[in-house]
Amino acid sequence: MESPSFARDKATLLYYEKRAREYDDWYDGTGQFARRDRPGWGAEVDRLVEFIDGLPAARTLDIACGSGYLTRHLHGVVVGIDQSRAMVAIAQARLPRGVAMVGDALDLPFSDGAFDRVFTGHFYGHLSPGERAALFGEVRRVGGELVVVDAAVRPGVDVEQWQRRVLDDGSRHRIYKRYFTAAQLAAEIGGEILFDGDWFVAARAD
Repeated sequence: MESPSFARDKATLLYYEKRAREYDDWYDGTGQFARRDRPGWGAEVDRLVEFIDGLPAARTLDIACGSGYLTRHLHGVVVGIDQSRAMVAIAQARLPRGVAMVGDALDLPFSDGAFDRVFTGHFYGHLSPGERAALFGEVRRVGGELVVVDAAVRPGVDVEQWQRRVLDDGSRHRIYKRYFTAAQLAAEIGGEILFDGDWFVAARAD
């Protein structure tokens, strides 16, 4: 499989700029996703939100915060960072006591030890090995712990794939994606399982 580039890829940035207004359709089961058969999806989204809401309050950095759909359920001093200006604008509206800003996930504009926790949702599974190594280096530098939420592997789904995604405007985009078991995700980041669902998994590492 060809080596992907995600975190600093211009085509990927264009995709998320275009997708910002419809991004939440994926979580909410609306728009194009209203037609998808995803048994138990809504209940598990609720469980995931409850899990995030239950994390102890901390100085938290959410890397690749997107629209802030999950970010808004974090407690404490919360900063979200994303490469998409359109996503950041939506996220900021959802963080009345926090900050959302445009920035590079692999070269974070924060001092060493600035955060107690680094959180990231549905970002890790898009990264190439080199990007993952760069991310871990930055996480170790700025944060005390790492919490990763990503997509669970499903029966009949390739764990690593290039996806063709079509947005509401008809534009087509090519995105690299990996899926995980909870045990695999925990092993990759060197930590422990926090959430093990049919659609989502989460793990934590110091």
